[in-house]
Parts: sequence; structure tokens; C-alpha cells
Amino acid sequence: MDLQEFRDGLDGWLDEHEPELRAEFGPDVTLDQEMEHVSKVRRMTYDAGFMRRGWPEWVGGLGGSTLMRAYLGEALAYRDLIDPGIYSMTEVLAPTMIEFARPELAAEMVPRLLRGEETWCQGFSEPSTGSNLGSLSCRARRDGDVWRVTGQKVWTSLAQYADRCVLLTRTGTPESGHRGITALFVDMDAPGITVRPIRAIHGRDEFCEVFFDDVPVPVDRTLGEVDRGWAVAMDLLPYERSTSLWHRSAYLRQRLGSLLSSAPDGALDPADLGEVVQMTFAFHARSRGTQHRMARGDRLGPETSVDKVLLATTEQAVFDLAADTVAADIALGDDPGGDRWRTEFLYSRAATIYGGSAEIQRDIIARRLLDLGTDR
Repeated sequence: MDLQEFRDGLDGWLDEHEPELRAEFGPDVTLDQEMEHVSKVRRMTYDAGFMRRGWPEWVGGLGGSTLMRAYLGEALAYRDLIDPGIYSMTEVLAPTMIEFARPELAAEMVPRLLRGEETWCQGFSEPSTGSNLGSLSCRARRDGDVWRVTGQKVWTSLAQYADRCVLLTRTGTPESGHRGITALFVDMDAPGITVRPIRAIHGRDEFCEVFFDDVPVPVDRTLGEVDRGWAVAMDLLPYERSTSLWHRSAYLRQRLGSLLSSAPDGALDPADLGEVVQMTFAFHARSRGTQHRMARGDRLGPETSVDKVLLATTEQAVFDLAADTVAADIALGDDPGGDRWRTEFLYSRAATIYGGSAEIQRDIIARRLLDLGTDR
């Protein structure tokens, strides 16, 4: 099946099933309901064969270009059928699992994620490390055929719903930096794990802090080589900044279109609108190029920091424009759509922080792409 055939088949199927796939984004919709909805969408698209395209056959896929699964997420986001932040966790974690887990483990676990049977989370950030993963301190010590994990993670998205966690731990000395990190695949129902949701400014608790108290993790759940978990992190982060950002690009274009159709006559300043449209399509073009490089088999690396910077600036620009255009709706909720605009505007404030802060991304661009200064 080529990409055009896939797109035609998917678009026709979505036209037929859109009422069943339609998400409700009203003020009373809870995060629990959103999670259930995304799982339903994954299950339906998996059963119809679309979710399986672009993934290797040995993990339940049907093969084909990665552009197929990129288009699936784009179509779902552009039709406003999913929250791309929740949906895209599959694109962040499954490729790294396929690359670094034992083949038997990946073959068992990845289909569960694709089918919507499970949710996974990513345990990277810590309270004292921020974007500096090399200084993490959550420790794993070897005890026979298990690792014993003790420490804390924070800003772990959807941890309260997660069945598994891709976790970075310190197995070397604190001085070993990124050379003493090991990645583990952890069952979130293991004894010793405590999850505490964090209520964010937009009123949702999708971020969590997670505590590990002597948590046993089988040694055969190690991802990649011991003390070489930095390679796992560097493999995962470009995926976080590639296909998941492509989905968010579709979402931002959809929300900008919604703003254009709902704004009162004369409410949009033409100059401001032109600048935001330009930014939105520049981000779209950049992200499209990243998708095609990945489809060709190119290794993604620090250049995806450009994608992340463009996402952050574009997302804030779109919702700044909304705040200027439908300010009363956002502030007062006088319109049925006001609650959604308000939630999205508040969430956009974090766009320059989540997934690696804008300052860190610009530092990576300067040092590793433009050769400005020393690459630490």
C-alpha cells in the first residue's frame, strides 16, 4: 500500500466513523474521559488496520512507510478527534522500545500500546536536574536478577494512568554524568511506586511526581546496555520532537482555523493574523521535512531542537492571538467555546518549558548545529 492509497482509505473511513470518534471538549470533560476517548480511538484505528501501518510486523504492525502513521495522527488532530499531547505518547515511546528492548519484550508490549490497551509514561525529569539529564540521581542498584530503584521523578505526563514507564536511572557514580545512566522498562504497579498528580495552571493534573522506594525491576527489563542509557534518551528525544510535533502542527492549524471562523467581524488585526499564519505554516513545513527525513531512514539528532523551538513560539503565538481576539470568552467564559480557549491559552504558557526548555534548545542549536562555543 502506498501513501496516497493509505490516505484515501483513511479519509473515507474517518468520514464514515467520525461521529463515533468525535471527542467532546466541553468544560465538564474530565482527564479520565479524555484518556478513555484516546484509548477508544487507538483501538478502533488499530482494528481497522490504520494504526498498524508504518510499524514493523514483528511488533504487530503491517509495515510500510512511517509517513502513514504520521498522516494518521495528523488527520485525527486536524479533524479535532484527539488531544495530540495524549495521543502522541505512542510515537514518543514505541520507537525507542523497538530499538532498545529485547525483541521478545518489544513484541509482547508494543501491540498493547498500539491497541490502546495500555498507557506508558516517560520518567526523565527530576526536581533538581531540570533539562540537564546528565545530572539525574534516581538510582538503580543491582540485586541478583533485579534492579532496586530509589529516587524521584517529576513532570511525568499521565503517570497516574500509566501501566509502564521508560525510566532513566543512575547506575554509575554521580561524577560519571551521562556515562553512568541506565534505562529501564518499569511496571507502574510494582511495589514501592507512589504517584502524586500535579494540578497545573490550566486546571488539569496531567503531570505527576513519581516516587520510587526500593522498587524491584527485573534485569531483563533493561533497555539497551547498562550505563549506556544516554543513548536511549538521545534516541527518544528526537521522536518526541518529530512525529508528535507534526501532530501538534495539525492541531494548531485546526485551532487557528476555528478562531478565524468564530472571531467577530473586525476582531482580528490583519498584521497580527498574517504573522501568526506565517509562523504556523513555517512550523508545518519544517515538521514535514523532519517526517520525510525519518521516512528515508535518516538518523534524527540535535536538528530537531529547531522543530521544538518553532513549536513553542508558534503555539504561544496562536493562543496569544486568540487571547487578543476573544478575550472576553477566555476571561469570562461567556461563550460555550470560551472554556476551551481559556484552557488552551493557559496550557500554551508551558510550551517553552515542556519537552526541553526553549533556552536549552537554543543552546543545543548554537553549540551542536552552529558550532558556537564548546559542546559540553
